[in-house]
Formats: sequence, structure tokens, C-alpha cells
Amino acid sequence: MKEASFYRKGGKEKVDCLLCARYCKNIPDGSSGFCGVRKNVNGNLMSLVYGKPCSVAVDPVEKKPLFHFAPGTQCLSIATVGCNFRCMHCQNWEISQPQEISGDEIPPKEVVEMARACGVSGIAYTYTEPTVFYEYAYDTMKLADKSGLYNVWVSNGYTAPDAIKQVSKHMDAVNVDIKGDDKFYRKVCAAPGIQPVYDALLEYKKHKVWTEVTTLMIPGYNNKPSQIKGVVKWVHDNLGPDVPMHFSAFHPTHRLTDAPSTPLKTLEKCHEIARKEGMKWVYLGNVRSGKESTFCPSCGEVVISRSGYRVSYEGASCPKCGEEVPIAGKKWLKTGK
Repeated sequence: MKEASFYRKGGKEKVDCLLCARYCKNIPDGSSGFCGVRKNVNGNLMSLVYGKPCSVAVDPVEKKPLFHFAPGTQCLSIATVGCNFRCMHCQNWEISQPQEISGDEIPPKEVVEMARACGVSGIAYTYTEPTVFYEYAYDTMKLADKSGLYNVWVSNGYTAPDAIKQVSKHMDAVNVDIKGDDKFYRKVCAAPGIQPVYDALLEYKKHKVWTEVTTLMIPGYNNKPSQIKGVVKWVHDNLGPDVPMHFSAFHPTHRLTDAPSTPLKTLEKCHEIARKEGMKWVYLGNVRSGKESTFCPSCGEVVISRSGYRVSYEGASCPKCGEEVPIAGKKWLKTGK
């Protein structure tokens, strides 16, 4: 265990957690907050998962998905158990919603050493929600930064602004899920609503963290054209047309088995709406569609070719008309372009 960051002591040994947008209050001694991995121990909030990853693997950065950050590189992905959501459709529910704490003892220094031994370019904090293992991630990120490795998060966006401000000093990129409207968050994710996600995205923008967004399209839950347009318009108006948007196919899992897999035509409609609303870089995921490559928005030429996780990257400008493609993390690319 390690003492948690971002909490406030109250009376009668109760504590308030200030790390995520749930702001769990009056947690009594011996109890945990909603995430289940931050516990009040004698009036101090403690992280139960510090240095205890339950999953460690090497992934392409495109799997996060991050398509405009250090394309073609690989990263060491880590996660601990726990989450501040209870999504009915969670594909990693065994580790995000566990009955008990589990994981191997791998302190931050060893994570960085492991990454360097694997020959990867960076570390991804993913699979579960990195906010709930914040202290572990943050200490690892500081060491990774010093070692020349990049740090990327895959997040549901329910991180409090002060925590984002601190972690952004060592964060190179983030992919944030925009899951649906307020009703979707309440019904499917057991979360109060979408506004904290928007607040987090604005905070990442403020601190100049490269940001991409993903929406998993679930038939009958968040696939109405008006819902799609609402998400796209917010991203366009608040983050800008250069933020990559990923629309991914859903397949029945966990406790959400009444919805069918997402038809390709639904994802193609998302692509159409996003492009009409002015978004330049729109991708479809979990399907083979031809829309996982990066196309020049001016002339339609392929700039970055992708097939699954095979990436052909020759530079950040269109070979036909010369339009520049926004690419972050270039210093980790062998071409440097």
C-alpha cells in the first residue's frame, strides 16, 4: 500500500477522495471508495494497488488507439485492477470489476527497466482506468520520462482537473472515451453523466497533451444520428477539427448481451457525420473497412497506410498535394518526420 494523492481528511477518521470526478465523500475507516482500490486505513486514504499490475503486455501504440502519435511504435502496457465505472459492456471486466485485489509486485523502477529491455518506445497505462492507479502510474511516468520513454493513457475521462494538471507534466498522449450522452453514462456505466469527461478533455487541451477520442457504437444505446452529431460537434467546437476521432464496433460482452454487434453501415454513418461536421481525421475500429488508414482531407491520397496493426509511415505530409498531417511524438520515430 501507499498513501494516496488527492484526498482530504474529515472528522471521525473519514476521508474525501478528490482524485476522480466521483469525489467519493465521507469514506469511513476500513472502507473503500467506488473504485474499490483506494481505502481509508486509520484516517489515511491508501492505494491498494500501488506496484501491483495485474496485466503487462507489449502492444502497438495503434491498439490504444492512437493513430497520430508516434505511429508504428510499440509500448509496454500495464494495468492494475479496479475502475471508477461499472460499464455493462466492459471487455476487461474481470480485472476492472474484481472481487479482490490481485497482481504481481513490480515497482515503478522495474516497469521502466522492463520497457527498456523489451526495446519499446514507451509505456501505456491502459486496459483498466489509469486514474484509479494514479500514484503507481505517476511515479512510473516520472522515471519513464527521465529514461526517454513516452507515456500514454487510455482513459474514461473521469479524472479530476487537479490530478490532470499534475500528471500532464509527464504525459505525452491520451485517448479518452466519449461513451454517449448523460442517459448512457447513468444507465450503462453507473456514472453521473458526461460533463466530467468534457471537463477533462478541456484540461488536457489546456496542458497541451496530444488527445484522441474514441466512441464505441452500441446499437440501440448510443447510435442515433443526433447522438453521434452531438459528440462530434462538441469535439469540433471545443477541441478542434484536427483531433482524431475513432468510432469502434461493439460486440456483445459481460452484462450487455441484448445489443447486436455494430453493423458496418452504422460506423460508416458515424464517419460520414464526422466528416460533414468538419473533422479531418476519422477512423473506424474493430472492423475491416478501409477507413483505418489516414487519408489526406484535401485530395484523398493515403498518407499513412494501416492494415490491422501493420503501419506504413513515410512522413507527415501528403505525397500528392503536400498537406501536413498533425503527428505528435515524432522524436520516437526512426524517420524523424
